[in-house]
Amino acid sequence: MRIPHIYQPSDLVLNQSIALGDDAAGHVARVLRMGVGDQVSLFNGKGGEYLATIETVSKKTVTVVPTEFVDKCVESPLKVHLGQGISRGDKMDFTIQKSVELGVSEITPLFTTRCGVKLSGDRLTKKHQQWQKIAISAAEQSGRNFVTKIHTPITLEQWLNEQSHELKLTLHPRAAHSIKTLPAPAHGVRFLVGPEGGFTDEEMQTTSDQGFVDIKIGPRVLRTETAALTVLSALQLQFGDLAL
Repeated sequence: MRIPHIYQPSDLVLNQSIALGDDAAGHVARVLRMGVGDQVSLFNGKGGEYLATIETVSKKTVTVVPTEFVDKCVESPLKVHLGQGISRGDKMDFTIQKSVELGVSEITPLFTTRCGVKLSGDRLTKKHQQWQKIAISAAEQSGRNFVTKIHTPITLEQWLNEQSHELKLTLHPRAAHSIKTLPAPAHGVRFLVGPEGGFTDEEMQTTSDQGFVDIKIGPRVLRTETAALTVLSALQLQFGDLAL
C-alpha cells in the first residue's frame, strides 16, 4: 500500500511530535481510517519529505512523529507559469488539478473580456482559497514536494504588464510556430490560454505587443481546459522531464 503523501505547512523536526492541520487530520482519520503506528509522508513545500509515524488519532486531531528525512525531488527542470483565462463551473478546477500533476510551477487565473465569470469580494477570496486547496491536493496525489502557487486572480492586462525574462507563449490556431521550433527556454516559460470564448482580436494584439510568441498545437480547436494541459504536456516533453 502506498504511504499517504500529506502537505503540512509548518516546520518539521525529526523525532518531534506535531499535530496535522485540520484538512490533513480529517483525511487521515476519517477518509483513510489510519491508526496509531501507521506511516505517512509529510512535506512542507521547502524541499524533501519526512517519513512519519502516527502517534495519536481522534475524530478531529492526528499527531505524528517525523522519523526520517528523505531528500527527494520530482520537480521538473522546466519552470512554467500558466496564465489561464477563468472558465466556468468545474473546468477551472480541472485545469488547475491536472496542471499541477503535470508539474506547472505557478498559475495566475485571469479575467478577460470573454471569460464570463464574475468574482469579487468574499466570493473571489473563497474561490482563490478553493483553487489553492485543489493545488495542494494535486501535489499530494502526484508525489510533489512543492506546492504550485495559485496567484490572486487579476486582469489579462495586469498579467501581460508584469516584467519577466521567461519565454512568452500564447495559443493561436493560425500561428506559424510550433513548440518544436522554439529555442530552449533559459528562464522558464510563461504561457497564456484563453477562456471558453477565446481572446478578442484586441487582446491577441496586446499579447503580441508584449512579446508573446503565437504557437499552434495542431489543426483542431481545443477546449480551454484541454488546451492548457496539451501545451503543458508538450512543453514538458520537449524541455522538461516527461518521456515517451
